[in-house]
Amino acid sequence: MDTAIILVAAGRGSRAGGGVPKQWRPLGGMPLALHSARTLAPLGRLVASVHPDDFAVASGVFAGGATLVAGGETRAASVRNALELLDGGDVQHVLIHDAARPFVTLALAQRVLAALDRAPGAAPAVAVTDALWRGEDGRVKAAVPRAGLLRAQTPQGFRFPDILAAHRGFRGEAADDVEIALAAGLDVEIVDGEESNFKVTFPEDFARGERQIGMSDGIRVGQGYDVHAFTQGDHVMLCGVRVPHDRGLLGHSDADVGMHALTDAIYGALADGDIGRHFPPSDMQWKGAPSETFLAHAAGRARDRGFRVGNADVTIVCERPKIGPHATEMARELGRIIGVDPMRVSVKATTSEGLGFTGRGEGIAAMAIVTLVRP
Repeated sequence: MDTAIILVAAGRGSRAGGGVPKQWRPLGGMPLALHSARTLAPLGRLVASVHPDDFAVASGVFAGGATLVAGGETRAASVRNALELLDGGDVQHVLIHDAARPFVTLALAQRVLAALDRAPGAAPAVAVTDALWRGEDGRVKAAVPRAGLLRAQTPQGFRFPDILAAHRGFRGEAADDVEIALAAGLDVEIVDGEESNFKVTFPEDFARGERQIGMSDGIRVGQGYDVHAFTQGDHVMLCGVRVPHDRGLLGHSDADVGMHALTDAIYGALADGDIGRHFPPSDMQWKGAPSETFLAHAAGRARDRGFRVGNADVTIVCERPKIGPHATEMARELGRIIGVDPMRVSVKATTSEGLGFTGRGEGIAAMAIVTLVRP
């Protein structure tokens, strides 16, 4: 690809609080830096400039989707290190983006790239509409004319040889790469920015980001599937209900196949892995654990993200035991655990007409679908 994206993620973000650099803190259920990385990755090779102390966490966050390079003492040094890494390849255009701007859109990035056909540099900006003052010691000292003033955003795009040369010739620190380009005499075209493309800087910006995700992420759907084999026993646990049977179900926990399927459906809707990620079977503390523990955890994760369960539909596949006599109680139990009216929970059963492992009576399967909605 002739385009590369540099994600600037080497800062400490101390003003945002939280005890860890803000780019690795969760926003909407995933690390802040991963939002813009996923949006921009289709445009070209992704290089993330990160603090040397953060290589381990960054490797986990990007999971091989980005080349990591050590950041420098300043923002300019961090960007230059990434540019030097790219030198010698086939990169013609580069987008330089702050990892702290999680709501960049692909359309905005494409507008910046298109402008590079007309100028060696391009950057998004939005007009300043508020009155501006100059303050000192808690007092307004002067009004500042706002005509012609713009609020700069990223990604800022450049023809690669031009911005590499500009960085090599620049000394000191700069607020952004446009400042470095201007110091080198490069022409930079202004592209219409987007109000939603704000920079997460202070603790309250995380709450703002969660609200913004909520407005554009109102409904999610997830599905789950689970299987457990029969073993010796005198009952099975299904959707939280003890059902008498001449055999039990084999599993690390209580083997509640219906509840496991619903749990995975909630995790799936959140893009949050599966039961095994949160409750690994290698951890003996979960041996024989009630599956209510897992389902309650998944429902709690959904609430923490601002979702509630809109409805849930569980289908149990088996020849025996008969589910119908217990379906209402099962729906009531699932509703209690996930915190919704049982009328929003469906539990039903089907057979496989004697086919497959369920038809041969070797085990039970369950499927679940759930919708998560924001109030």
